[in-house]
Amino acid sequence: MARAKPARNAASRSMAPGPAAHPAAGGGLRWLRWLVLLSVWGGIALGALLLVLTWDLPRTDIALNQTRRPGVTLEAADGRVIATSGDVVGDVVRLRDLPAHVPAAIVAIEDRRFRQHLGIDPIGIARAAWVNWTTGRVAQGGSTLTQQLAKNLFLTPERSLRRKAQEAILALWLEWRFSKDELLEIYLNRVYLGAGAYGVDAAARLFFGVPATRLSVWQAAILAGLPKAPSRLNPRTNPEGAAARGVEVLDAMAETGALTRQQASLATEQMRIPPRPSRASGWFADWVMDDLADRFPGNADLTLRTTLDLRMQAVVESRLETVLAGAGARARVTQGAVILMEANGNIRAMAGGRDYRTSQFNRAVQARRQPGSAFKPFVFLAAIERGATPADPVADGPLTLGGWSPGNGTWRPRGEISLEEALAHSVNTAAVRILQRAGGPREAAAVARRFGLAGPFPNDATVALGTGEVTLLELTRAYAAFANGGLLPAPRGLASARADGHAVPVAPPSATRAASAEDAAAIRRMLEAVVARGTGRAAQPAGGRQVAGKTGTTQDYRDAWFLGFTSGSVAGSAAPLVIGIWLGNDDGSAMLEVSGGSLPARLAREILEGLGAETRAAAGG
Repeated sequence: MARAKPARNAASRSMAPGPAAHPAAGGGLRWLRWLVLLSVWGGIALGALLLVLTWDLPRTDIALNQTRRPGVTLEAADGRVIATSGDVVGDVVRLRDLPAHVPAAIVAIEDRRFRQHLGIDPIGIARAAWVNWTTGRVAQGGSTLTQQLAKNLFLTPERSLRRKAQEAILALWLEWRFSKDELLEIYLNRVYLGAGAYGVDAAARLFFGVPATRLSVWQAAILAGLPKAPSRLNPRTNPEGAAARGVEVLDAMAETGALTRQQASLATEQMRIPPRPSRASGWFADWVMDDLADRFPGNADLTLRTTLDLRMQAVVESRLETVLAGAGARARVTQGAVILMEANGNIRAMAGGRDYRTSQFNRAVQARRQPGSAFKPFVFLAAIERGATPADPVADGPLTLGGWSPGNGTWRPRGEISLEEALAHSVNTAAVRILQRAGGPREAAAVARRFGLAGPFPNDATVALGTGEVTLLELTRAYAAFANGGLLPAPRGLASARADGHAVPVAPPSATRAASAEDAAAIRRMLEAVVARGTGRAAQPAGGRQVAGKTGTTQDYRDAWFLGFTSGSVAGSAAPLVIGIWLGNDDGSAMLEVSGGSLPARLAREILEGLGAETRAAAGG
């Protein structure tokens, strides 16, 4: 029995529990299991969150090459931008071709830590949050330049936490995909800077008339300040605000070391935002762009150099406004239209009314009105083509045709006068008699149509006194033929064109034969007499420059006209300058005895004298 006891003790020992496990071991396993579960579910949640944030993001390859609305940029003859439409872009710029201060200005004001962060800048976000909290307003933004680029390239302007998260994701992708220089280059070419301009080159040309490669320091600062509020800080509509923002950019450049304080101060002193282009050039721009789709089919961005001379346009606007605000207001004249055309057809200035901002209706192109006696040269030409001469006599006494008796105003009959005198003094009864010699109303209307006057024209003797209908542009073009030896020019507004940066052909100046050179010279001689000693004397400018022209007045003083041309070039024009003027009221109401020989002729003289003064000023004389 005593020998069996050890065995039992051995069995008892074998069934006894082993050493007790450490309590932390079981807890560690549990934490490990929870950590794995949390990691799995966290990954699933993160994946779901990313899916929610990214499922509707645009394809980056498409967005980077996204097409825009085709843009049209109209330039004056000297290259200054006068109008834009669509999304205007300039040439693609490379960082290496830009002055160093252009990218430096953008980085200084938009993202000083651009070279240090990876697309998202926690330090910048914290700094902006602190500034905004301490000032009590949103004074700074925390978005990096890369985030702005992501927003501009891929996202909508929606303001939400989801869009901000998408912006951050895309910013990280951009930083992974492109180098810092490439990102800055993309930004400079795609950033919206107001007035339809995308990229620094488009904005430089639009606001300053220079390519981005020639931007000065202060101009670069102005452009760098625009992304904050492109519409509100537009240099054309808010030059003071744009300049103030530009000064902020210069200060930022000095703080970052891109400029010295002295350089920043000098740039501030040099800051001169150019004046907004002529407000009335809008009528010209509308006319030029009216049929662009037919002339330039496709979706290319167009840059069109026009024939518009901004100095001439400014003179036309100022002189027209002076007349309408002064003597015109006293005589109940509320509107006017003026065209300056070179004899070869180039339109140099066009005012379709008093103020484009209040009325875009183009009275120079769209309004059809009776021309009055300004139509008589075509009646006289019809007679000359049948053998008459300026020296031939014609009766100027009273005349009655079928119960109609044209009046002669204050003209006292002399019995007989020459055709030249009849036109010079605008004698109505003589003009009707000349119509009869010319073969009648149909023949006179045929001559007018040959000169580009579409009509309609009445088939009776009143056509001799200008009772048909014309536009100012038609009539100005027709008079250009008398200055051009009988050649009728095609009105021309475009001098050259580029589509997506490549030159494309435009129609050169062209003309068709409307009358023989001999017959046109005869009419020109008579038109010179009109200004020298007839109804158009008020149009003769000081200095002795020879001007030819004709006045026109319609019944009850509803319309008053002057059409004429110079004997040579004016203010640098390439050919004799043709001037067309209409004064009246949109509702056809009567003016107070305003004839073509009064305010319109006087306005023509003041415009021609103004152009001469501009030329002397430009020459420094």
